Amino acid sequence: MRIWGKVLGTLFGFMFGRIAGAILGFIVGHMFDRGYSQDFDQMGGFGRFFSSSNELRKQAIFFHALFSLIGHVAKANGKVTKDEIMMASNLMDQMNLQGDIRAEAQQAFNEGKAADFPVKEILLEFKESCHGRRDIMQVFLEILIQAAYADGKLHKEEQTVLETAARTLGFRENELLYLLSIYEAEQRFRQGRGQTGQQQNRQRQQKQTAYSSTQSLDDAYRILGVSKSDSAAEIKKAYRKLMSEHHPDKLVSKGLPKQAMEIAKAKTQDIQAAYELVKEKRGI
Repeated sequence: MRIWGKVLGTLFGFMFGRIAGAILGFIVGHMFDRGYSQDFDQMGGFGRFFSSSNELRKQAIFFHALFSLIGHVAKANGKVTKDEIMMASNLMDQMNLQGDIRAEAQQAFNEGKAADFPVKEILLEFKESCHGRRDIMQVFLEILIQAAYADGKLHKEEQTVLETAARTLGFRENELLYLLSIYEAEQRFRQGRGQTGQQQNRQRQQKQTAYSSTQSLDDAYRILGVSKSDSAAEIKKAYRKLMSEHHPDKLVSKGLPKQAMEIAKAKTQDIQAAYELVKEKRGI
C-alpha cells in the first residue's frame, strides 16, 4: 500500500489551509498514490521488482517498453519465428534476467503481440520516463532494429513498426535509415572479423562471395560515420565522440539500466575495432 502521497498531501495541505487544507491534501495524495500504483500494474508486473525510487521506476518502464515492443516487431509480419523468439531469449540472457523478472519480460513480449497493443502510448511513456534523452532512446531503438533483423532480413511490416517507433521518439526518417545502415555494417564487420582463414578459403573454393578486406574497411568507415577523404584528425575526433556517446558507464548514469550495459559494450567494441582497422590501413 502506497501512503506517501497521502502523508505529504496532508502535511502540505495543513500548512497552507489548516484542517480544510489537510483534508483536501489527503484526497489529492490518495489519488496520487492510487494512480502511481496503477502505473506499476500497467508495466506488466516489472514494478514488483523495483522500489518506489524514481530511477528504479524508470528501469521498470524501460524493460516493459523494450520487450513489449520487441514482441510487437516480431509479430509485425503476422508470424513470430523461432529466430525472433531466440533473439528475445538471448537478449534476456545478455541482460542476465532470471526467475520471475525473466517471466515478466516474456509476458511483456507476449503483450506486444496483441493486435490492439498501444504502441504509441507505451513509447511516449518510455520517452517521458527518460526525459527525452536521445542517447538512451537511441540504444532502445538500436535494440529494436536488432530484433527486426532476427531472421537475417528486414521485412516491410517490421520497418513500418520501426518507423512508427522512431517517429514517436522524435527521430527523423533519415536518422532511422542511418541507424539501419550502421547496424547492417556492424553485422557484416563482426562476421568478417569472426571468419578464420580456413573459412574464407573454403568460401573461395565454393566460388561464394567472400567478405573482402575492402568491404571490411568500407564498413569500418561507415561505423565511424566518416569517409576515406577525411583527415586522420577528423577520424580521430569522430571516434572519440562516438566512444564518449556510447560509453556504458555514461549511459547508465543517464538512465540506461545496468542490465543493458553489455549491449552498450558490444557497440563500443565495434567502434574500437573499426577505428583500429582504419588506423592500421592508413598508418596513423
